[in-house]
Amino acid sequence: MGFLTRMSHSLFALLLCMAAGAVAGVYAPAVGDVAYVAAQVYLSIVSMAAIPLLVVATFFGLRQTMGLPFPARRIAMIAGLALLLVAGCAATGLALGWMNAPGAHLDAESREHLGELVQRAGDGGDIEMRLYDSGTQATPVERPRATFLPDNFFRVLVEGRSLGILSCALLFGLAFAALARSQHNALNHMFEGIYRTLELIIARANILLPVVAFGMSAHVLSQTDAITIRAMSGFLLHFVVLVALLGTAAIAVIHRRGNQPLAEVLQHLKAPMLVSLVSSSTTASIPHTIEAMSARLGFSRGIVELVVPTASVFLRAGSALYYVLLALFVANLYDRTLSAADIGMIGTGATIAAFASAGNSSLTNVGYAGIVLSLLQLPIEAALALFLAIDLICEGPRNLLTLLCSCALIAIVSAGLPSERMAAPATDVAPVQPLRFVLTRGNVALLAGCSVLASLLILLMGIAVGARQAVQPSAAYATSAAANPGISR
Repeated sequence: MGFLTRMSHSLFALLLCMAAGAVAGVYAPAVGDVAYVAAQVYLSIVSMAAIPLLVVATFFGLRQTMGLPFPARRIAMIAGLALLLVAGCAATGLALGWMNAPGAHLDAESREHLGELVQRAGDGGDIEMRLYDSGTQATPVERPRATFLPDNFFRVLVEGRSLGILSCALLFGLAFAALARSQHNALNHMFEGIYRTLELIIARANILLPVVAFGMSAHVLSQTDAITIRAMSGFLLHFVVLVALLGTAAIAVIHRRGNQPLAEVLQHLKAPMLVSLVSSSTTASIPHTIEAMSARLGFSRGIVELVVPTASVFLRAGSALYYVLLALFVANLYDRTLSAADIGMIGTGATIAAFASAGNSSLTNVGYAGIVLSLLQLPIEAALALFLAIDLICEGPRNLLTLLCSCALIAIVSAGLPSERMAAPATDVAPVQPLRFVLTRGNVALLAGCSVLASLLILLMGIAVGARQAVQPSAAYATSAAANPGISR
């Protein structure tokens, strides 16, 4: 257990597991399949605990945020800055991606291979997909409404639709926060117990991160052709570099707002960053992020508990960057010249697609790229054929950028609030040293003299007591003789 815990908190160990998984995926796919099953079990455990944790954390976050100064202003600020962060990531990716033009400099072999993949996807025939039950047909207006604000909370809870769950949690949380403190004490204690239990479940499940890293890497390499990965390496490189640049900017904001050394900021954020990068889940890092941002870095716990769960669903900064680069790659692959209007449509469409994909899984997220490609009149089959093959590789960096943007949002919104940083743990305190007595020669002489004087004093007190006891019988006998003279004769 201790070994896995240390491995799960070590970047080098996780990278080593990913490299070993890649080798196993190429040369021993059966081993990779077993590890991938373990990874799916991990994701199931995390999803099981993360959904109710999302609800409870939102309740606590709303209650504490409503107790802060100017709560309505802060909530509006959170929503506005979240929109700006997503749009900013899309704009940054659009500007740098347009300059570097991913997909425009492919060699003939890579272009031919990608063309064959798109052609096979286009010739695969029509696939019928039912988006609603055959008995009832939802209108285009009813479908988004039912997704965002469902009419049955328990239905979306059973189906695991995080967007509808979070919407209901926000509504119930506002009502919970409006109650008087005397009215929700019992409910508060119950939620606190549930909260800590779910945190413990996810923390224990995250011990399996080395196995997850090994299994995911083996699965990707066993299911994806190496030629496809090499042909898409230009897109992957651009995406990873832009995630690193934007993530560095977010860390700089946290460092500046938190007034903590950069090394401490990176140390405290290491655990949630590793979980987001490896686990391929936006909710697995919620407990680590709340602990790091509130107890370690000192930001308001109410803001943290409100932003972290909602941002894991709504703040789709990584997806916005992903959709922008995807559209640019497909446009360059088809030699489509982009005008200023096309650039604007890509940025707007990527931002809309990012928010529209909230609450959906990884494979479904690729389908939302069709919103951007349809604006440019590019074939959607290209996204489905090319990017489904590498989506598991992009999922970790995408979640990492979303996490860091969420932390930067917390750092900005928490301005003016007192720090809640916990004191250093007791393990950092120096161990207690044993008490030592050091005597000099003068101290020894003084101690010896005092001992001699004490001995003499005891001796004199003993002599005095003995003499007193000897005198007392003589005096008693003389008194008795004077009182009875006949007896003495």
